[in-house]
Amino acid sequence: MTAVERALLSVFDKSGLVSFAHGLTALGIELISTGGTAELLRQSNLPVREVAEVTGYAEMLGGRVKTLHPRIHGGILGRRSDPIHRREMANHGIPRIDLVVVNLYPFETVAGQPGVTVEELLENVDIGGPAMLRSAGKNFSDVAVVTDPADYASVLEELGKSERSLSLATRLHLAKKAFALTAHYDGAIAMTLERLRANESVKLAEPPVHLPRLFFDFELRHSLRYGENPHQQAAFYVPRGGVHGFAGARQLHGKELSYNNLLDLDAAWNLVEEFSLPAAVIIKHTNPCGASEQATLAEAYRKAYECDPVSAFGSVLGFNHAVDRMTAEEIGKTFVEAVIAPGYHPEALAHLQTKKNMRLMEMPREKAADCRQIRSIRGGVLIQEADRQTLPESEWKVVTRRPPTPAEGEDLRFAWIVSKHVKSNAIVFARSHQVAGVGAGQMSRVDSVKLAVAKAGLPLGGTVVASDAFFPFTDGVEEAAKAGATAVIQPGGSVRDSEVIGTADRLGLAMVFTGMRHFRH
Repeated sequence: MTAVERALLSVFDKSGLVSFAHGLTALGIELISTGGTAELLRQSNLPVREVAEVTGYAEMLGGRVKTLHPRIHGGILGRRSDPIHRREMANHGIPRIDLVVVNLYPFETVAGQPGVTVEELLENVDIGGPAMLRSAGKNFSDVAVVTDPADYASVLEELGKSERSLSLATRLHLAKKAFALTAHYDGAIAMTLERLRANESVKLAEPPVHLPRLFFDFELRHSLRYGENPHQQAAFYVPRGGVHGFAGARQLHGKELSYNNLLDLDAAWNLVEEFSLPAAVIIKHTNPCGASEQATLAEAYRKAYECDPVSAFGSVLGFNHAVDRMTAEEIGKTFVEAVIAPGYHPEALAHLQTKKNMRLMEMPREKAADCRQIRSIRGGVLIQEADRQTLPESEWKVVTRRPPTPAEGEDLRFAWIVSKHVKSNAIVFARSHQVAGVGAGQMSRVDSVKLAVAKAGLPLGGTVVASDAFFPFTDGVEEAAKAGATAVIQPGGSVRDSEVIGTADRLGLAMVFTGMRHFRH
């Protein structure tokens, strides 16, 4: 292991740098630096040599060119074990640089600012920084590269314990982080530049779904015991630096989360966050088998449970308000795999933690993200906007002679929201802000109606029905009415709409068309 004699420091994020530089100096390591970094070090009474002194060229072009020079990159790229490299470095007066400490201009932060100009954007495309990172990463067998202030302490500790040297394992680890950073950085730039539109001027447009290229940068959050089945390997990744959604969620109790747990927790949260009144949802295999919004969270859960007590066994629960003690006591009456909520009252948490294996997740409160949904298919991926569309009642179209009553209208709104989160073909019976029956994933719509009726844990008289897509025939409406439904909400758009409407009129149903469907495949 070669001892570190000289370090080059050039960072935008200067957190922790002064302390790190003091530690390097105390070990007898020479410091080379640029611009604002060098000024900060001098102000901290640290001896530092300017890059311009090493290269023989002053910084130029407004600071765009300072480290792009053979005496910098030669000092980083030169192989210590190669006699030709050593001779050429000596002939050209190139000092060896053994440690490179660099982080980059905040391109993504600037790109995310409202009203950012293209000039501001391009000025934050770092050139010299990525070049030095790549040079040091390529030559990690001889050079260490530090990109993350969180690594300063461990690097300094190892240098102090091993005569100013770093192990090959450490240098490889740091090189991986450096290349991951430059890959993410270049991907962010490429994705942002895809949004540039040039007419009379160059402007940054809103990000469309159909970008010509996609760049993904996800980091391992943790390995999973297995995937959907024990013979499938699986892992959970989050966006690099991600803090939203499950990247920012905390597990407060219980066994390790499984692949299926995460899918169900995501389904639970996506549905329950749609409501503002205290709401509870019960999820089984990503489908809601119960949901309700009521005056209290405990009442919402009790009414959600009534929809299908059999399927509620071994389910995943979602709540949109902090779980209180009364709700926790209700939860504890049956076996539950996992719970997700924005918080837990202390006494509720203590009560639930008596259930050894129950997984308790705390989800950060945040505005529903307009995220893109990505699914893999053989040989590629599909991407779409998340289904966040809402439809105000003012845009509903009453197509039957009888309009919905105010009470039916409220329940139609509630059932319509729930239907959006049920796998197609989706049918939801509801009454008084409580799901009474769910039919999911059937190959024909009338079978979904029949399944919902068969699975209903509550009487269906006086319920309303939501259908995620149109009724292609009259049979589905007839089955719903036979079960006791009095009103229907559906997108419409079938070639047999007139027949379906006529059937609803004959049966005394109120029917509303939304003009919007909610397929979930």
